[in-house]
Amino acid sequence: MNHSKQILVTGGAGFIGSHLSEKLIEMGHRLVVVDDQSTGQSSNLKSIMDHPCLEWISGTIADKDLIREKVEWADEVYHLAAAVGVALIAKKPIETIERNIEPTQFLLSAVNEKHLSGRPIRLFLASTSEVYGKNPKKIWCEEDDLVFGPTTRARWSYGASKAIDEFLTLGYWRQSKLPCVIGRFFNVVGPRQTGAYGMVLPRFAAAAKGNRNLIVHDDGQQTRCFAHVDDVTDGVIRLMETDQAIGQIFNIGSDYPVSIKQLAEKVIEIAGSDSNIEYQSYSEAYDEDFEDIRRRVPDLSKIRNAINFSPKHDLQAIVRDVINNLT
Repeated sequence: MNHSKQILVTGGAGFIGSHLSEKLIEMGHRLVVVDDQSTGQSSNLKSIMDHPCLEWISGTIADKDLIREKVEWADEVYHLAAAVGVALIAKKPIETIERNIEPTQFLLSAVNEKHLSGRPIRLFLASTSEVYGKNPKKIWCEEDDLVFGPTTRARWSYGASKAIDEFLTLGYWRQSKLPCVIGRFFNVVGPRQTGAYGMVLPRFAAAAKGNRNLIVHDDGQQTRCFAHVDDVTDGVIRLMETDQAIGQIFNIGSDYPVSIKQLAEKVIEIAGSDSNIEYQSYSEAYDEDFEDIRRRVPDLSKIRNAINFSPKHDLQAIVRDVINNLT
């Protein structure tokens, strides 16, 4: 086991953040988790909430005094706080941009101050496959161009704002060698994920369990790759433990593609449900100017080479786990 570290996790009560926090506690580290519960919730941390090595703070990372104090205490920072979900992004683009950029900029500045004072601190930035925009390549690698749609389409505000976060983080690496790792998440799923913000698998699972129709947007031929949160958080921690990963960007997820229609069929089958598939246009689901990506598949060569990354959960296991853990 590694020696105990003092770790700050922003967004640690969210879906991915809570799973990451549990693992870090299990590894013997001391944690401060800060989350404003705008999309996360403290109940996600119930398994560790009373743990003596956890300090839970229901607060915002926009609180500069709080963040400066906790950065001063920390040996490492995992920055997962962000606006999440296609539905939220389509409805609240201003909130998306502001929540993704300004707090990240301040957090990086605070971490860098400590770094420059001679007290090293390593930072992980959670980014997203959305930064690739609508790049037409069949498989995306970390050096590919970012291809966003027009600014009149609100959905691109998320990918653009997370790209700015990446530029800022890499800027601190270039200028002052602040040790950082950036992970681009591809459709991370698993227990505790909510469908409230447009996440497709928990929506499908809840509908199938209730024998309701599964709502598939457009024609259902959009292709995605779904990765279990346990595999993803394992990868994140291992990247942070790997010196060769510093200053690098990594796709993190699964590279097994499946159409959304196939996913819906798989959910119905595994749930033993009487549900049917119902199709809905993007304009009905979101708004008239919503634009989607037809295919989203990562090249995982880089993370495989860095840490021998190999997801343990296949799609069947992932779907079953989500269904079995519905509350």
